[in-house]
Amino acid sequence: MKQRLTWIWVLLAISTTLMAQQQKNNVMDMQIRKIIYAQSAISQLYVDEVDLTKMTEDAIKGMLKELDPHSTYTPAKEVEALNEPLTGSFEGIGVQFNMNEDTLVVIQPVSGGPSEKVGILAGDMIVAVNDSAIAGVKMSKEEIMKRLRGPKGTKVHLGIIRRGVKGVQKFTVTRDKIPVYTIDASYMIDPTTGYIRISSFGATTNAEFIKAATSLLAQGMKDLVIDLQGNGGGYLQAAVDLSNHFLDQNEMIVYTEGRTVGRHEYHATSGKMNIRRVVVLVDGYTASAAEILSGALQDNDRGIIVGRRTFAKGLVQRPIDLPDGSLIRLTVANYYSPVGRCFQKPYVKGDKKKYDMDMLDRLNSGELMSADSIHFPDSLKYTTRGGRTVYGGGGIMPDVYVPLDTTRYTRLHRELAAKSCINTTTLKWIDLNRKRLVKEYDVETYHKARTRQANDKSYKLADLRTGFERFKREFTVPQDMLDILVAKAKEEKIEYTDSTFQATLPILRQQLKALVARDLWDMSEYFEIMNSNSEIYQRGLEAIKNEELFQNISSR
Repeated sequence: MKQRLTWIWVLLAISTTLMAQQQKNNVMDMQIRKIIYAQSAISQLYVDEVDLTKMTEDAIKGMLKELDPHSTYTPAKEVEALNEPLTGSFEGIGVQFNMNEDTLVVIQPVSGGPSEKVGILAGDMIVAVNDSAIAGVKMSKEEIMKRLRGPKGTKVHLGIIRRGVKGVQKFTVTRDKIPVYTIDASYMIDPTTGYIRISSFGATTNAEFIKAATSLLAQGMKDLVIDLQGNGGGYLQAAVDLSNHFLDQNEMIVYTEGRTVGRHEYHATSGKMNIRRVVVLVDGYTASAAEILSGALQDNDRGIIVGRRTFAKGLVQRPIDLPDGSLIRLTVANYYSPVGRCFQKPYVKGDKKKYDMDMLDRLNSGELMSADSIHFPDSLKYTTRGGRTVYGGGGIMPDVYVPLDTTRYTRLHRELAAKSCINTTTLKWIDLNRKRLVKEYDVETYHKARTRQANDKSYKLADLRTGFERFKREFTVPQDMLDILVAKAKEEKIEYTDSTFQATLPILRQQLKALVARDLWDMSEYFEIMNSNSEIYQRGLEAIKNEELFQNISSR
């Protein structure tokens, strides 16, 4: 009798569950029909003509708006552009360029790329594409890029003006796959300390990191500074792959968990590099996958975090492809650090405006100027295996806090940058002085050697940094360059006093010098100059030499 009653209770439980599921399905079916009926009624009966596509997109956006701040909709025409920085390549002619007023100026052709192969040089001005003028016609940067890009193997005819050469030169470039790099810079800071700056986490980030780190290790690197300032994240798997290079086998990197998706853990496997100490530089715009890497190193007592509290994005999005090629990125889980903390900051569903004001709130609260202004409740306190206290519920709190220097960037500097005066000045001045600079600092030898190395992996680069080291040591921004900047500011009707200009001058000189270096060499040289005056960078260098800081940190 007892066994019979047990079976009855089991059957009742199953029946109740099935009925609840059926009711849920009925409710969902009713809501779907509601949307279809409403859309049909509007399209057939509304007084004016309606755009059905826009109406559908607005409905989707409206639904997502009431969820978390990171569930988003992307129209089909924007999906490719959204994914491009993470997928690792696009198809085009292969040049880094900037707009000097309304003219496209080549900063550098991509090493080994299609433009370099036909002889296009840094400083060349592209004025026509397939016999259509793109200079002097106020064409948008997006429209110019659209004309230059195209499927691999197709040809594009370019009209180019080159200083010192009469007339418009004609070049035919066969488009090819062009890599998109996520590592901006890597160089040796001193004989034993390397530096790698990662701008985002994409499909090629791990391979890029291995290449950069291997090169630095060959140059004698023992300790590494990883710069994640401004890194907005990207692929979770890329962060897992990078964490793997620093952790022992089976150490947890991150885990994810949501309402409909079970707990999924990511553990280190193999591929650990022989790197002793690790310092990670972060700021308020270090987010998502960048927080995963930072959290994995902090929780496993493997690295010191230096900077300011990170952005605090601990939500996992799943891409959902829609039939017309558009895309929903829907939050399906939270991610958690090895000790169990979630970095996601609090939010009110549907109130994205308040969420977007977070950085301003941090400034107004005094947090960006003093760590004492940040208060975490005890419920968000966690302890690492090494006994260090870490916090969840609002980004990663660094081990070494660096306050924001609000005096460094003046209003004048922000205006000059916003109106492209600084970039335009650099381009104009280099255009007038390129030939002399290339010869004086032996730039051509450097680029020829890089091209040879790209085509012949067994080729070892000689010590070609002597030209840049001399530039870094000796070059000072000349008065004629500042005169161009002042003239550009006047043209843009930017008003300032002499005292404001003098206060802004130190950062202007540094930035102009760094931009010249980027034009002549590459992004590594740009950051090497810019970092010399970065407080977070300097504190990171102090941290990596600090024995006391690393007492509870593994240098396995």
